[in-house]
Amino acid sequence: MNIHTYRFFADSGHGWLEVEVEELETLGLTDAVSRYSYRSGAKAYLEEDCDAALFINAKENLGIKIQLEEKYVDGDSFVRTLPRYY
Repeated sequence: MNIHTYRFFADSGHGWLEVEVEELETLGLTDAVSRYSYRSGAKAYLEEDCDAALFINAKENLGIKIQLEEKYVDGDSFVRTLPRYY
């Protein structure tokens, strides 16, 4: 089985999955990302409730298992300071 590892950034209030914008484009998900996700250059930070699940489901439908490397911070994550995805 093919396994891909992604970083998951979390703070006490929420979490975001870091993915390449190019992957969203390849999967046809760029227009499906909500305003609750963020972007910085070639990286997107998908909010955990809907957008991350959408991405994970799309990858798993291709036979790719997702493994998460969690990066937790006390206080607010840097992700909250990034511009919104849209």
